[in-house]
Amino acid sequence: MIGRILNFARSRIRKWLLEEKWLEDYIRLGMKVGEGCSIQPGVVFDYSHCWLIEIGNSVTIAPEAYLLAHDASSKSLVGFTKIGRVVIEDNAFIGARAIIMPGVTVGEGAIVAAGSVVTKSVPAGAIVGGNPAKVITLLSDYKDKLLTSVNTSPQFDLAYTLSQCPTLEKKQEMITKLQNNMGYIV
Repeated sequence: MIGRILNFARSRIRKWLLEEKWLEDYIRLGMKVGEGCSIQPGVVFDYSHCWLIEIGNSVTIAPEAYLLAHDASSKSLVGFTKIGRVVIEDNAFIGARAIIMPGVTVGEGAIVAAGSVVTKSVPAGAIVGGNPAKVITLLSDYKDKLLTSVNTSPQFDLAYTLSQCPTLEKKQEMITKLQNNMGYIV
């Protein structure tokens, strides 16, 4: 009985730590979030300065990305904490585990690759990646490359996604067809 109570208490504490602060809390404190956004679980917004964060319309932020509006590394050096606005413009995409530093604007339609550390603003329509993030290509060039690739690569419909509970045969087919190349869900 005591073990079940402790497990319940641990699960409630874990839920509070991981889920308690969510969009409604940040918005109430002044963070701006546009319409039609897809903000995945585990995204971390700078709670202490969240009113400096502005997210446009139709923005996607992948799991475990960080948006930071302050940088306390300056505190021990000069006695002050550096702060800056973070603006994610319409239709931008922030990849999983990307870090957006204070004072950065991610331009309209830009893509930030997973795991990138963005220390400077990203131009509209650019794709950036790395640490520190640098422009890799432009969205228009990437789109052309994708359209060529999708026509020569394996394609799968929604029956191959978790939402449709794919059969073991479908899963194995996907594994086989993607052995040495990329594919697409259409």
